[in-house]
Amino acid sequence: QVQLVESGGGLVQAGGSLRLSCAASERTFRYYTMGWFRQAPGKEREFVAAISWNDNTYYADSVKGRFTISRDNSKITVYLQMNDLKPEDAAVYYCAADLEFSRVVRGTAAGWGQGTQVTVSS
Repeated sequence: QVQLVESGGGLVQAGGSLRLSCAASERTFRYYTMGWFRQAPGKEREFVAAISWNDNTYYADSVKGRFTISRDNSKITVYLQMNDLKPEDAAVYYCAADLEFSRVVRGTAAGWGQGTQVTVSS
């Protein structure tokens, strides 16, 4: 099972930017669909973005135009560039991985990271 480690979270002012990284352990990373989810206190985990093995991307409406997901197969890492952050973006962000795109988007991926905290001050 693929192991995932997120990094890059922190405190940022509203309107600022952060880039999250998710490093994977699996050498067949390039075949995986990778995704990002987030969970705010008292709320359910929600889908943020996903990128397929062939670089097709899919975003939640709430982050379209502000967030960009990308991957570097040589570094077995997926990124989430977050621009124009809003207080409602504050959450723990989780990385997910699966060989099937639909499982990632549905939130039933096989692999999950431990999460990284993003805090946005207004």
